[in-house]
Amino acid sequence: MLTRAQIDRVVGAALAEDAPWGDLTSEYLIPQGATATADLVAREPGVFSGGAVFEAAFRLTDAATRVTLHVADGAAFASGDVLATVAGPARGVLTAERIGLNFVQRMSGIATLTRRYVAEVAGTGARIADTRKTTPGLRAFERHAVVSGGGHNHRFSLSDAVMAKDNHLGVLTADGSSVTVALRTALARLPHTTHVEVEVDRLDQIEPVLAAGTGSRGIGTIMLDNFSLDDLRTGVAQIAGRATVEASGGVSLDTVRAIAATGVDVISVGALTHSARALDLGLDLRIEP
Repeated sequence: MLTRAQIDRVVGAALAEDAPWGDLTSEYLIPQGATATADLVAREPGVFSGGAVFEAAFRLTDAATRVTLHVADGAAFASGDVLATVAGPARGVLTAERIGLNFVQRMSGIATLTRRYVAEVAGTGARIADTRKTTPGLRAFERHAVVSGGGHNHRFSLSDAVMAKDNHLGVLTADGSSVTVALRTALARLPHTTHVEVEVDRLDQIEPVLAAGTGSRGIGTIMLDNFSLDDLRTGVAQIAGRATVEASGGVSLDTVRAIAATGVDVISVGALTHSARALDLGLDLRIEP
């Protein structure tokens, strides 16, 4: 969940980057007492996300500016809909315009793409999740947008859960230890509240991983990475409920439905954040003398 402190820190940094010594254009061309009203208008349909972030861009620029949101995060909208209205000192509105738009366009783009993936797997029982393939410094915003679109968040950071991928397992077994023994040793050292996920890329790796232990003190999730549809079905049957099954790799809007139909529990999709297109939203402004 986004907090005001997170929002203000990131938006404040963006504003400082964009106008480090003030907005020369607004300060020299716009009368000090001028006020402005502007509408955030959708140029195309989509799913809204980032209302609080959009508001912060104007609030942090000039506290006298007021932003009224007409839709909530997660709401679908049509082309031409007015999503928010901004009113306040014209200089502040013009200074904050680009930063506010950049964030809300990016977040709404992610939410819109996520909603398409979620719709594709409707009725299968599989959930769509994001990954750590996020823009550095913007992870909280982008993951909030995934939730706005109906998706779910994976672990937020490296500090949140154990996730042993192929490179980790390679280092872990470099001394000749078996995967089972190496994982079992690690599990014995971990707090019982820590979730453990292990990535496999072949069917014959599943049993050695699960042999390290399952349940609350064992392997909680098996990630089947870049498996064919047939192997996904076989893997789901082999795991047989002993762990959550996550599918990853080769996921697109064209393939996600078939992947979900194999019976996996989670489908992680890096494209939600690394390939989402910013939505076309505009700020239609009118200056008042």
